[in-house]
Amino acid sequence: MNNNPSIYEINTRLWLKRFGNLSAKLSLSDIPLSYWEKLKNFGIDYVWLMGVWKTVPAAVEKYCFEEELMHGYSRALKDWKREDVIGSPFAIDKYELAPELGSGDDLLKLKKNLNKLGIKLVLDFVTNHFSVESGLVKIMPDLFLKATEDNFKNDQHTFFKTSDGKIFAHGRDPFFPAWQDTIQINYLNPAARKFMIDTLIELTKVCDGVRCDMAILALNNVFANTWAGVIERNQNENGKTEFWQEAIEQTKNVRPDFLFIAEAYWDLEWQLQTLGFDYTYDKKLTDRLRAGSVKEIHQHLLAEKNYQIKSVRFMENHDEERSMTAFGKDRSKAAAVIISTIQGMRFYFDGQFEGKKVKLPLQLGREPNEEADPQLKFFYEKLLSITKEEIFKKGNWILHSPVSSWEGNETYKNILAWQWKKNGENRLVVVNYSSYVSTCRIKIDVREYPEEFVIIDLLNDEKYTRSAEEVYHSGLYIELKPFQSHIFSY
Repeated sequence: MNNNPSIYEINTRLWLKRFGNLSAKLSLSDIPLSYWEKLKNFGIDYVWLMGVWKTVPAAVEKYCFEEELMHGYSRALKDWKREDVIGSPFAIDKYELAPELGSGDDLLKLKKNLNKLGIKLVLDFVTNHFSVESGLVKIMPDLFLKATEDNFKNDQHTFFKTSDGKIFAHGRDPFFPAWQDTIQINYLNPAARKFMIDTLIELTKVCDGVRCDMAILALNNVFANTWAGVIERNQNENGKTEFWQEAIEQTKNVRPDFLFIAEAYWDLEWQLQTLGFDYTYDKKLTDRLRAGSVKEIHQHLLAEKNYQIKSVRFMENHDEERSMTAFGKDRSKAAAVIISTIQGMRFYFDGQFEGKKVKLPLQLGREPNEEADPQLKFFYEKLLSITKEEIFKKGNWILHSPVSSWEGNETYKNILAWQWKKNGENRLVVVNYSSYVSTCRIKIDVREYPEEFVIIDLLNDEKYTRSAEEVYHSGLYIELKPFQSHIFSY
């Protein structure tokens, strides 16, 4: 497992069309090596190709034109047409590459090309469900959660009846209505668990890790509470061992370096880490960055190191609003400095560097034209050229607490600061995460430095000469405009 790695998510079906300019059909192995080399130059260690598995086109007409979904299509793509709707990539038929993306050999060739560059390939593991139209429903019905006639009569949104009269549950998150295009896996059935574990072991041959969609839903307590009205009491006996403990252990017995990333919420991140996940989503940090409370962000970063280094830090992904929309340009840049320079996995989404603003529903196979923001693109190129250095990957991270620069000054509370140290090298990151000009002092140990020493702001290409005695006794004086940042080298 890399130290503090970076991962880049790609909405594969859209992205491949973009390369072909909608005129030529490309496969995954047709992507030019120069594209991957550019990501490598940005310090990207993992590429997550989201949405590569075979879906069921016949399900689109049945399940993808609900009123709420169509409202989402119209918000994102005003001139959308029915043929633009291609279905959710998480309602899969089977774990085979979708034919529109190429063949199994194309996937292996892509993985080989990435691995040669030192980039590892991450793919989806859809934890909770398959497509309601999956061929597995007929040939392996026991994989799925069966229900009663009463369940069906009482709730025809959550339960459905097949053509041969069997009743099953749709997949669901307990806080939202069921996903109509899915069928729920029964994690109380040992045969279903074995099938999913065998699937994971097979995936070790075609990728280097998995991002586990809604990993929390397979936890015993969550599953039992979600389906309390369906499962029988004696079935609960089958779920004493946690699925993830079995799955991760057995998969890593086959391939120890295989990476597990959990989409996780509800304060269950630590539990998933203890069950073997290498990384878990840190949605709390995202929410705190959006809320803008510097105190809460600082407190969040006080969590113990073992938790932090396994946290996935992100501003946007396919489920979240685009950061340019959610944060605005200046605050998104400040937030980007934060997620790129703290411990854990740094996560970026295709289009983030260019400043895309439209959150696209996953069912759409076409995206609106959005012009790249050249200033933001330059900013990310600069930031990532700095943070790909080894000190940000393997250094020792120290959180600082800025202090007031003079009596009565309260603006120091708007500033976040931390330091990376490795082999005598130092990087000091300072972010004014507010809409006010703010000042502070930061105490750093410069006892080994000459009385006059140079500190270089790598982010803004500035050099400063400072007194080591003043910095050591009073602290380094900082003044930053709203949402501006320093990354100092000294």
